[in-house]
Amino acid sequence: MSKNLVIVESPAKAKTIKKYLGKDFEVLASYGHVRDLIPKEGAVDPERDFSMKYEVIDKNEKHVAAIAKAIGKAEALYLATDPDREGEAISWHLHEILKDRGLLHDKPVQRVVFNEITKRAVQEAIEHPRELSMDMVNAQQARRALDYLVGFNLSPLLWKKIRRGLSAGRVQSPALRMICEREEEIERFVPREYWTLDADCAKAGQAFGAKLIEYAGDKLTQFSVENGEQAHAMRTALLEAAGGALRVAKVEKKQRKRNPAAPFTTSTLQQEASRKLGFSANRTMRTAQQLYEGIDTGGGAVGLITYMRTDSVNLAQEALVEIRALIAAKYGAHNVPDAPRVYKTKAKNAQEAHEAIRPTAVAVEPDAIRAHLTADQFRLYELVWKRTVACQMIPATLDTVAVDLAAGSVGVFRASGSTVADPGFLAVYEEGVDDARKGGADDDEGRVLPPLAVGETVALQALAAVQHFTEPPPRYSEASLVKALEEYGIGRPSTYAAIISTLQAREYAVLENRRFVPTDVGRIVNRFLTQHFTRYVDYDFTARLEDELDDVSRGEKEWVPLMRAFWEPFKGLLEEKEGSVSRTEAAQARELGTDPKSGKPVSVRIGRFGPFVQIGTKDDADKPRFASLRPDQRMDTISLDDALELFKLPRELGKTAEGEPIKANVGRFGPYVQYGKKYVSLKEDDPYSVSRERALELIAAHKTAEANKYIRVFEGSPVQVLNGRYGPYITDGKKNAKIPKDREPASLNLDECLELLAAAPEKKAGPPRRGRAKTG
Repeated sequence: MSKNLVIVESPAKAKTIKKYLGKDFEVLASYGHVRDLIPKEGAVDPERDFSMKYEVIDKNEKHVAAIAKAIGKAEALYLATDPDREGEAISWHLHEILKDRGLLHDKPVQRVVFNEITKRAVQEAIEHPRELSMDMVNAQQARRALDYLVGFNLSPLLWKKIRRGLSAGRVQSPALRMICEREEEIERFVPREYWTLDADCAKAGQAFGAKLIEYAGDKLTQFSVENGEQAHAMRTALLEAAGGALRVAKVEKKQRKRNPAAPFTTSTLQQEASRKLGFSANRTMRTAQQLYEGIDTGGGAVGLITYMRTDSVNLAQEALVEIRALIAAKYGAHNVPDAPRVYKTKAKNAQEAHEAIRPTAVAVEPDAIRAHLTADQFRLYELVWKRTVACQMIPATLDTVAVDLAAGSVGVFRASGSTVADPGFLAVYEEGVDDARKGGADDDEGRVLPPLAVGETVALQALAAVQHFTEPPPRYSEASLVKALEEYGIGRPSTYAAIISTLQAREYAVLENRRFVPTDVGRIVNRFLTQHFTRYVDYDFTARLEDELDDVSRGEKEWVPLMRAFWEPFKGLLEEKEGSVSRTEAAQARELGTDPKSGKPVSVRIGRFGPFVQIGTKDDADKPRFASLRPDQRMDTISLDDALELFKLPRELGKTAEGEPIKANVGRFGPYVQYGKKYVSLKEDDPYSVSRERALELIAAHKTAEANKYIRVFEGSPVQVLNGRYGPYITDGKKNAKIPKDREPASLNLDECLELLAAAPEKKAGPPRRGRAKTG
């Protein structure tokens, strides 16, 4: 019998830790949170100091039961969940459940935390336990209660005023506001024309470029040359003054240093994995969790990186020693700076609770363990390893040169170039950038100019007047959105990925070319919240609340007064808006004009299945006519002509050879062709222009696919052998069964099918519903 019971959050972590602790310890997993607020009204009671009603999460009841059974045989309990507020709360909830069930019997209960899952760290944590931190638990409970009160009260208001199924969240809504405001900025943007004069030069057979920076004694700015007429007049004057050659008027040589980026925090890891690997925030965190919890690299499971939810850029002293030793051995002692580099976090409200994300043992190089890792695990570990090593190396040294070239007395061109004199940290790693613009400081890097001296001439081979237009601000990528959230102080390392996932799951924003575009529903919800609940989507208000939660976690502030200060005005505003805002106002219907045929008004509005156009009103004698918007249309920009075009559907295309009428239309799931009572999805064709001939091709392909679907049909029985997406299978309409590889699907009889169905596992039930509205 094990004397000590250790509880962690995941089975992978349990397996790794068990190996380090030996036979006197049993290690079990809680499988994440064990309790949550009851999914009903009254789960948080503001009248009783925000007391909360919890219940064990259905899917984790069996894990709680296993822990309860094990504690009966153990002498001591070690709560070793993750070293953050969520981990602290899981430990507290488990402690409360076991205490309420009378299972602790004065047994010692210890809280242990470790930032990495290595033998040294785990054993050291067990030797130095502490008590549960009620300050951290209170901060987590306050966050959960705030999210519940916002989600559970504001989301139903959205259902009443706009449509069912919508949600508003305390942190999700300011993030949606960011995406919508950026879209509005882009829509308001008016491109501004400007011109540059670009010279192609050569010296001793080496070509290089130069840009005009001065004309007629005046320094040029971006908009000095505003039109083609002006640019071409300047070009003529410059060519005449130059006479085919430019004179070297000035040569300026400098050396500049480039420092490495800080080691990863959660935010910067998500940003860099998005830029360099194309990972979503969720994919990054899922892979990082695997690396943290332990991978078997040949000698048993071991945690490869430190805890991945952190806003700290600190590195442990022993890690710095290891990193510096590796740099000296692998890249040469000259690449090791005199003293370790110390970084300060730039994030607003950073907690600095943990270390930065780093390899647990930098001596374990990525290529050495590649065979033991999945592709995602290898790429992310390599990213962490390289960034960590680079952050403790010397700066890169760049030799830069800027040469001014005169065109007579009329103008001055500038050519710039740089070369890497000493790569320093660049030998290992270079940080990615978001939204790089042409003409940036690093554009000249790697461009080498020929040797030039003042007084020399260079050949002017060509001179071009080039038209440009200013560009709108870019839409947010996952990387730049996480960066903005962090800079505003909205959310925390543990919530960035969840915020982004919620916005996508609720279809408030979609990714197009890896950039967030708000949907019509997202924009309507944002306008409603921004107009009527301005304070609660305000960036500073949300950040201050996060700051106050940090104060609670440090024991500097009580959580109940914080809750009351939030709830009282919020409740009053809810009650006011319930009565003062009409459904029409909230749904933000937009009048487009009048239908020329019927004389009735045409409007665009939001409905249960998305945006649609309506001809007429509910007060008319005839029912209004409706048409869904096409995927490329937006409520804010659709015109009257575009709206009327939508009513050309359904289109009659003729008949099939069997006399079935063919129609093209758009439904809830997109465009389709209908023949008789059957439907064929239009994946590439436009329902407004698809021809009868094309429709017949699609119908023929559909009929062939349908015919090939049925391998065996048994008369008088619901049992069928079908061709499915993943190969042949058996079904009776309620249950599916795989077909063994050694059996021929077409030769199966009814008894054999029934036998295989009886042996097949029951279909898994979906996850239990946990409340009316998600919060974020």
